Amino acid sequence: MSASEPITSTGSPVQAPRAARSLFRLLGPAFVAAIAYVDPGNVAANLSAGAKYGYLLIWVLVLANAMAVIVQYLSAKLGLVTGRSLPEILGDRMPRTGRFLFWVQAELVAVATDLAEVIGGALALAILFDLPLLLGGIIVGAVSMGILALQRTGQRRFERVIVGFLAVITIGFVAGLIVSPLDWGGAAAGLVPRFAGTETVILAASMLGATVMPHAIYLHSSLARDRHGFSADPVRVSELLRATKLDVALALVLAGGVNIAMLLLAASSLSGVEGTDTIDGAAAAITDHLGPAIGVIFGIGLLASGLASTSVGAYAGAEIMGGLIRARIPLVLRRLITLLPALLLLWLGIDPTQALVLSQVALSFGIPFAIIPLIWLTSRRAVMGDRANGLPLRIAGIVTAVLIVSLNIVLIVLTATGG
Repeated sequence: MSASEPITSTGSPVQAPRAARSLFRLLGPAFVAAIAYVDPGNVAANLSAGAKYGYLLIWVLVLANAMAVIVQYLSAKLGLVTGRSLPEILGDRMPRTGRFLFWVQAELVAVATDLAEVIGGALALAILFDLPLLLGGIIVGAVSMGILALQRTGQRRFERVIVGFLAVITIGFVAGLIVSPLDWGGAAAGLVPRFAGTETVILAASMLGATVMPHAIYLHSSLARDRHGFSADPVRVSELLRATKLDVALALVLAGGVNIAMLLLAASSLSGVEGTDTIDGAAAAITDHLGPAIGVIFGIGLLASGLASTSVGAYAGAEIMGGLIRARIPLVLRRLITLLPALLLLWLGIDPTQALVLSQVALSFGIPFAIIPLIWLTSRRAVMGDRANGLPLRIAGIVTAVLIVSLNIVLIVLTATGG
């Protein structure tokens, strides 16, 4: 072999770029699921935490993101190894009545999810164009129907659109840091777990307990399975699981980084500013303190967040219905049905921020129904075979489930008692 000939052995300069390109083509499903972690429901909590308590609660977002990585990986793993989504497996194992009741609670969670996301998008249009909230909600619903229609032309096209929205969200929520000086020492101190009174405990419970969304858990198993297909070849499955680990890590590091950026922005520029406990108030404060350009960019990011998250939420609802009760309706029709409660609340003039808070509490009820079966199923050899969770992953999964469920219970109790 001459010195000019390409080397083709494993690990060679020729093979490595090919392997990297092959791995890159397997990425995508986790970025769709990650939209749930940067939806409008997270925006108000992150900005409020930073404005009220500075860098104190950064550690909450870091912990939440670490738990999200575990949960979303297990969901994707279930779909790849079994060829079945989490709703399908649960539907197969339940009697008819139990399956129907389980679907009802999951459907209520889907409606609560949509509520927060449509209202967030409507608020963005009000911030950007001073549109009435009801009209904004209708526009968000109409655009999301168009986004969902792309799914019928192929999952990859839908993924590309959602990833594009994720890029806009990232720019929209991170841009303010360019003109906002950070206290890096304070930010580093925020990585140390601690509280500063009862209100910070409540806020941390809200941030951490409502981070992992039930619909993202259900959906990711479908996304991974539908994107890659089911394979009985152990070599192929190993390849897909390696790619999925990278997919989940990259997607959720990005989503977690966006959430942390929002908190850092509020801590550095909005500390002590009144009104930052609402999204529109926070947007006004950003405009006042960082300039109209940053305010507009933030509004665009919020709009992208609402549009992308409500589209993904409707997609998840369709997968939940199909898996649990084996019934499917056109995705666009389903989008219209789940849109109506949000539009009704906007028409009645209910405070949008209060509606967002209540929707997050409703989501808390659905968390145990998604996360506990996921941990149990992925740890069983009867379901996963040799791919069942090993001891370290089982322990991590159990600890994650206990923390998330416990904090959601705390959130519900504190909300109910006005604590």
